[in-house]
Amino acid sequence: MTSPIPASYAQSRARFRARLDTIRELWPDSRLISQTLPHETDLTTDWISAEALASREKLFVLSTGLHGIEGYLGSAMLELFIEEYLSRLDPQSTGLLLVHALNPWGMKHWKRTNPNNVDLNRNFVNGDFAALARTNPDYPKLDPYLSPQKALGNLTLEKLLFFDQTLHQLVLFGPRRIREAALMGQYARPRGIYFGGQELQPETRTMMDLFRSAFAGYKQIVHLDMHTGYGPRTQMTLVTSPREKMSAAETTAKYGAPLVAAANPDEFYTMNGDMIDWEYELVTKEFPGRHYFGAACEFGTFGESILAGARSLRITIFKNQANLFGGQPAALKWVEQEYHELYLPSAPAWFAKAQADARQTFDGILGAEGYLHSQ
Repeated sequence: MTSPIPASYAQSRARFRARLDTIRELWPDSRLISQTLPHETDLTTDWISAEALASREKLFVLSTGLHGIEGYLGSAMLELFIEEYLSRLDPQSTGLLLVHALNPWGMKHWKRTNPNNVDLNRNFVNGDFAALARTNPDYPKLDPYLSPQKALGNLTLEKLLFFDQTLHQLVLFGPRRIREAALMGQYARPRGIYFGGQELQPETRTMMDLFRSAFAGYKQIVHLDMHTGYGPRTQMTLVTSPREKMSAAETTAKYGAPLVAAANPDEFYTMNGDMIDWEYELVTKEFPGRHYFGAACEFGTFGESILAGARSLRITIFKNQANLFGGQPAALKWVEQEYHELYLPSAPAWFAKAQADARQTFDGILGAEGYLHSQ
């Protein structure tokens, strides 16, 4: 069955909320909770919580929309899971937590960040934000290139300027240092790209509280978080935490995942303030002895070539400019179209492959972890 991608945040939220009745057929005491956030009164992060009916053996968490615009594919994946996998879980021993739109403002407005320009997956920080400002030393050197503080002008000229500047920076820094500086997360330039914030955001606090509460009492926890944008266009990448003890090869062998990458410079890229990393720390400190596996499911869009990487970086920079400073109408129109393609490609074949990869991931991970029974 194909679960269509919703046309809007409101449509997606309504569809998710309506699923409470479906889940109550198996977990009668399931609850729908809607957490209003301070940015706009009509925005909520919604989750359905279904506790195991008899003994808290296993908990499965499926979350979407941490990067708002990525919640559109995430919504379809929530539907796919409910339609095809819900009945294969054992409500007596298995709990369920489904989270819709961790970043509802970003999802509604088709943006990656929250309204404070914060990338929430760089904001799960325990400790001193000021110290993090010193962890990305190349970003200040690259800031004029990565975060131009001006409106977008003529699109052709902007593209030529970006190409010229990129060649210059490649000579000075090389592709690996540029990628790390851009994607790691930075905490000193509020108007820059991949800004991790200078304090915990309301969305982050809400999720921290939710996960801390939800994990309590369960012996085994699996959390899959849906993302789009990174990796090869034809194969989902299972991105694991540096805190995961299994290597990429061991993860592939256990789960049958065709492509696994740990979040480090050699396999993926370094991240500060990552949600899954924070959960590994949470389990170690507050729930010792629990079996936990968490990962991001990254559905690639542009691809992983050098040209694809440059295209992705270009639209990220241009979109940040457009958000902050505006620009010429033709440039702004192109930016919106290109940005949508980066996070939600329009090709039907891409969506079909993404669904096939999701099924393979659910089968592989939930099967290996003992969550699924045969139909």
